[in-house]
Amino acid sequence: MGFLGHSGRLTLAAVVLALGLTPAAGEQARPWLDPTLLAAAQKEGSLVVYSSTNEREGLAMFKLFEAATGIKVQYVRAADSILTSRMMIEFRGGKNSYDIVHMTAINRMPPQMLAQYEPPEAKSLPASARDPDRRWYGVYAVYNTPAYNTKLVKPDEVPQSYEDMAKLKQFRGKIAIDGTDSEWLRGLVIHYGEQKGLAIARALAANLDPVLTVGHLALSRSVGSGEYAMSINNYTNLDLNVKLGGAPIESFALDPVTQFFGSVAVNSRAPHPNAARLAANFMLSQELQQFYTRFGRPPTRTDVKPNPPDSLDGIRKRKIITVLMSGGEEKRWSSTFDQIFKRR
Repeated sequence: MGFLGHSGRLTLAAVVLALGLTPAAGEQARPWLDPTLLAAAQKEGSLVVYSSTNEREGLAMFKLFEAATGIKVQYVRAADSILTSRMMIEFRGGKNSYDIVHMTAINRMPPQMLAQYEPPEAKSLPASARDPDRRWYGVYAVYNTPAYNTKLVKPDEVPQSYEDMAKLKQFRGKIAIDGTDSEWLRGLVIHYGEQKGLAIARALAANLDPVLTVGHLALSRSVGSGEYAMSINNYTNLDLNVKLGGAPIESFALDPVTQFFGSVAVNSRAPHPNAARLAANFMLSQELQQFYTRFGRPPTRTDVKPNPPDSLDGIRKRKIITVLMSGGEEKRWSSTFDQIFKRR
């Protein structure tokens, strides 16, 4: 498998050995593996993936695809913003560079950059995880919830609302939030209305003096290590990933729980279009989404249970709001977030 990542140190063999993967083709039924499409994809010979998923998960994921299809994968990993800029430049330059993209910012991409395609496996997704225009599909759900370090925060100190959280002045300066959480802020406003929602956000900022961090996984690790006592908001799957690693961290759901998706889309100029369609179908399959739960990522398929099975029970009792902003909306709410949390 070809691979371009940040460090260049993580090898495919190391990932497979660490996870104990034995993904030999033919070991299990694979409904996503359409024989006609597979034959056409094998003639193309390779697949280029742009993804913001970390190498440990992404390399192992596409090892399954390689083993089942014989198609070699080049995995290019970077942050959503870097990938988006790169794809925009390549599109304007007429380059046919990548086949599929897997990240959380796909819904903000210009539609002409994404092919209209409905993978057969998409039938198992809820409507909220399917683009009505058939250009992207949710592979895993990203839920926005707070978390706390169980050694630093007592059970009776865990707030029951964001208004209660704003009163936790004993943790002033010991609470953090990622500096890009515009979706969370937008969900707060949708739920409470603009006046009250922004007032709650301003109270959180003024009373708690939260530290602004860079990177949601880094925030999860920092809460798990005790650097911070609590996060105002973070991605539940990352907190769960750190918890599964043994850290004393616990996420908890407050109204509203903002939701968006880590999605997959096919490049409208894919150099290997059949391999791209096959890979998109693979990423929506039961096999892949069950594999993804090993890392705490909540599945979008209705027939795949999360890991642990009760990990979403608290979230499902709350008001879940799907926030999928356009590029213009994202700029507006990012600016509002900055005004509240960065310019106090």
